Amino acid sequence: MTFPDFPGAFYPVAIFAILLTGISKSGFGGGAGGVAVPLMSIFIAPPEAAGIMLPILCAMDIFGVHAYRGLASRAHLKVLLPGALVGIAVGALAFGALPVNVIRLLIGVIAVAFALNRWLRLTERLAARFDRQGGPPGPRAGRLCGALSGFTSTLAHAGGPPFSMWMLPQKLDKTTLVATSVVFFLVVNYVKLVPYAMLGQLNANNLAAALMFAPLAPLGIWLGVRVHRMMSDRVFYAISYTLLFATGVKLVWDGLHG
Repeated sequence: MTFPDFPGAFYPVAIFAILLTGISKSGFGGGAGGVAVPLMSIFIAPPEAAGIMLPILCAMDIFGVHAYRGLASRAHLKVLLPGALVGIAVGALAFGALPVNVIRLLIGVIAVAFALNRWLRLTERLAARFDRQGGPPGPRAGRLCGALSGFTSTLAHAGGPPFSMWMLPQKLDKTTLVATSVVFFLVVNYVKLVPYAMLGQLNANNLAAALMFAPLAPLGIWLGVRVHRMMSDRVFYAISYTLLFATGVKLVWDGLHG
């Protein structure tokens, strides 16, 4: 297996992005986990960045599922997952049909939206609005949010906001919510292996890079536990989402002017 010939600047950025993803997943609930693909896409094509990250995310998911085994809400997963499968298919079609710069533009828009969602608390506001309107949103909204989550997850491994938009108003206890999230994204990530393989995103170069970066997965998880004790959520998210927003703006610019 030959290692890919990526630009030299890509490697430190990829190391940082993967470690940040692991720290986010284990130390801060995964909220900033969508930063890796946008950051890596500055230096390599977005399909390559997503292809490298997917096996690493699958490895990280195993740790989470083991920790929360048997605690997820099957009823909510039954609503979300069918829509997610549709979203994955649409995202795969986009990867296969659209030019690289258009994909870069889409990922940049997702990154900017992800950051703005955090800063403006749009997901929380929508959840509160649903609550004021007489109860949590029903299965139809759940299928739509599942589809949006599957789509954004396929393009940029950033399916958290649509998932939260439907799940937060369900008023589940914290453990059940986190466990359902862990199982949902494990299923989504492992299903994504199929279209990624069909589109050539799990080629020898990308798999070699994923293998090279694989030791960073448990290291990032371990660092997340340590950082959680030393750094407040506010500081961590301020840094992460500022970086994500700046990266998204750069990708939008590159997509429009590339």
